[in-house]
Amino acid sequence: MNFKDEMRQRAEQIEEALRKYLPAEEGYQKKVAEAMNYSVTAGGKRLRPMLMAESAALFGGSRQYSPGDGSVEATFSERALSIFMASLEMIHNYSLVHDDLPAMDNDEYRRGRKTTHVVYGEGMAVLAGDSLLNYAFETAVTAFEDAKSVEEYRRVAAAMKILSGKAGMYGMIGGQCADLEAEESKDAVTEDMLLFIHEHKTAALIQAAMMIGAVLMGASEEEVAALEKCAYNIGIAFQIQDDILDVTSSLEILGKPVGSDEKNHKLTYVAMHGLEESKKQVREMSEEALRILSSFPQRNLFLEELVEQLIYREK
Repeated sequence: MNFKDEMRQRAEQIEEALRKYLPAEEGYQKKVAEAMNYSVTAGGKRLRPMLMAESAALFGGSRQYSPGDGSVEATFSERALSIFMASLEMIHNYSLVHDDLPAMDNDEYRRGRKTTHVVYGEGMAVLAGDSLLNYAFETAVTAFEDAKSVEEYRRVAAAMKILSGKAGMYGMIGGQCADLEAEESKDAVTEDMLLFIHEHKTAALIQAAMMIGAVLMGASEEEVAALEKCAYNIGIAFQIQDDILDVTSSLEILGKPVGSDEKNHKLTYVAMHGLEESKKQVREMSEEALRILSSFPQRNLFLEELVEQLIYREK
């Protein structure tokens, strides 16, 4: 089986597992549950839960993408991993629902479907995003129910702390805040501010995925810190590559209009440093990320290939 087939198979397994955690569409809150489920099941590569599971595999995880099929009792780590994979994907999708709103990016399509606010109305989309964020933590906290020892309780608590921190004001939301500020005062944007936006808006949830996967398997603080740095590099390189593609790609390959950053006078890493320096930075950051991954005793070649594919993608 080649890499693309393996990735597609993993995404399908995540999709199946994720549906087990979605809210029931019933009662007086039925409409908001429908809107939540509509946004979560719109497709996507499921990269963040995939990165979580593959990071867990570095420390002995079984790569089981679901909490068990009923015939085999899942371990604590497998159940907790499945719960946090679903929770993180809910947080990611809540951010997309809110990003698409008229008050933010005002997008009418995502993943080939009409966005949540177009289908369900702006007010219901706000509630759906709010509900997904809350439901993510309602789901994550159930991992405590499976904990049977002090060590397992500590692992869940550590994962909860990472999830909340990387998704919150000092994580993804902080990056979104800076991004909005940057749009309003383009002339005041510095390289430090641009990197802050990339780190928090893009890299934070990648960091959450990889760190939680490690924490749930009992990785040491040093190992978790190494993965946090690895995920930082992945997130920044991913975003710089996005800026490069906006300059070098085509509509046919990228699937969206190119040259939009320049047209919208958006300050990017490429605009600051030029195309060649940007490509060099992507290469150096990706090489460091891969060195970190290969430094662990139990290598994960699929994860290393996944990181390369993410960073050097053509669309």
